[in-house]
Amino acid sequence: MPGIRTSISPPAAPPGFGATTDAAAAEIAAGLMRPQALIAPKYFYDALGSKLFEAICALDEYYLTRTEAGIFRDFAEEIAGAAGTGAVLIDLGAGNCAKAASLFGVLRPRQYVPVDISAAFLEQAVRQLRREYPEIPMQPVGLDFAEHLRLPSGIDHGPKLFFYPGSSLGNFTPLQARQFLRRLRAADGEAAILLGIDLVKDHAVLEAAYDDALGVTAAFNRNVLRHANLLLGSDFNIAEWRHRAVFNPEQSRMEMYLEATRALRVTWPGGMREFAAGARIHTENSYKYTVRTMLELLETSGFGDAQCWSDPGETYLVCHARAR
Repeated sequence: MPGIRTSISPPAAPPGFGATTDAAAAEIAAGLMRPQALIAPKYFYDALGSKLFEAICALDEYYLTRTEAGIFRDFAEEIAGAAGTGAVLIDLGAGNCAKAASLFGVLRPRQYVPVDISAAFLEQAVRQLRREYPEIPMQPVGLDFAEHLRLPSGIDHGPKLFFYPGSSLGNFTPLQARQFLRRLRAADGEAAILLGIDLVKDHAVLEAAYDDALGVTAAFNRNVLRHANLLLGSDFNIAEWRHRAVFNPEQSRMEMYLEATRALRVTWPGGMREFAAGARIHTENSYKYTVRTMLELLETSGFGDAQCWSDPGETYLVCHARAR
């Protein structure tokens, strides 16, 4: 968590919100028919999923959000010294925009461009933010930036800082992460990036963060089936699926699944699949890095002059790097 985000927007959505439910339905159907069934993690984030993820961030077990926030707080001046001020701040997977807003005071962006999956949720967050920061022009954008970064007109031509917190880069495989970072660099050859990434640690700590005692993460994971029903017209019965979260040490990643509690059939317009008891739908990977592998990834993706900051326990990393 959080997943790679895209927007599924109604026809009356603001400029920049252009994905279609037809494309989403086709993608979900194709994923369900793969040998290992999957639903992409970007489909976690309908309006309810976004609210559930906000709740996850408040859990005791989910250390990522508070650890990252502590790094931003403790090293705010150093981060601002590396990143500079007055850039166009492009917030990828903005959610409720709180993380970026916490840095407005030190980064002083000339424009704020939040990008997220849930158009209604994002618009609500930006309305509130505009009241709090009327001096900062804001342009919310909805698109699937996992494959293509198509920023609309109206974005300032000044220096750009891509902001990608929350260890969202970990949702990509290492190869996909490198390709993604290279696309950011290609979008603006003079841009910089400020990102957060989770580090490898005790497996029990990792698994607790993705399977909390209150069951909020389980609800978040299972809600993707409700979202699939809306987009695809499928007939998933959420009560027939259980949440599973395991650490894969060979791949250095957390994996989330939905597991069928009994043999069942799921249908949708034009398709169906039978699942045996215990069969799984793969919903998320979250790769964990070391400082060395993170720096290597940035370097091989075309970003240099990296500066990084960590918490006292060295469990999480924030890095700034410039396109070179």
